[in-house]
Amino acid sequence: MMKAALKGKFDSDKTNGSASVAINTGDVKLRASMTDATVVNGPSLNGLLLSVEKPGSFIVDYNVPNKDVRFQFMNTVKVLDKPLRLTYIHAQGDNKTILDGALVFDEANKVSTNYMFGSGNCKLKYSYVHKGVRTFEPCYDFAKDSWDFAVSQRVYGEDVFRASYQTSSKVLGLDWSRDSKINGTFKIVAQVTITILLG
Repeated sequence: MMKAALKGKFDSDKTNGSASVAINTGDVKLRASMTDATVVNGPSLNGLLLSVEKPGSFIVDYNVPNKDVRFQFMNTVKVLDKPLRLTYIHAQGDNKTILDGALVFDEANKVSTNYMFGSGNCKLKYSYVHKGVRTFEPCYDFAKDSWDFAVSQRVYGEDVFRASYQTSSKVLGLDWSRDSKINGTFKIVAQVTITILLG
């Protein structure tokens, strides 16, 4: 099966476009995508990305103009009869290696961690979903020795309001997002830095 998606944008001084083509070959999916490609003076390879994916197993991305390769491997193992989802990511150009893990206790409780090799960056997050509509997410950042907090509320099934606070940067964030096949998709984000003066 072959799927393709095209979209374009026209400005007075330039014409930008993006396109993607995906081909399913059994268990493996081949995909080519191009974003922010300038086509005024003829097509260019800017933003051309080639991918090979086996859903739930691996993704290999090749950025053609940058000659950069990104590997992502996924697997799920059982720990005390609970699923532990592991994701290993290596970006050759950025020289970054990341390990993500998520231990799912039940539909409402999950513990996840993110570790970047060589940097010491490590985050541990607990997620609790209350009655399927409200989510509480405290997160501890070991590198910054600080806590982040987030609370989100689902409204009318497709709108999500989210508030977050980063104690290290003192940034309060407010998000409103919608993901609907009928009413469309959007996301509005606002951030403000909170400074407390004492004395």
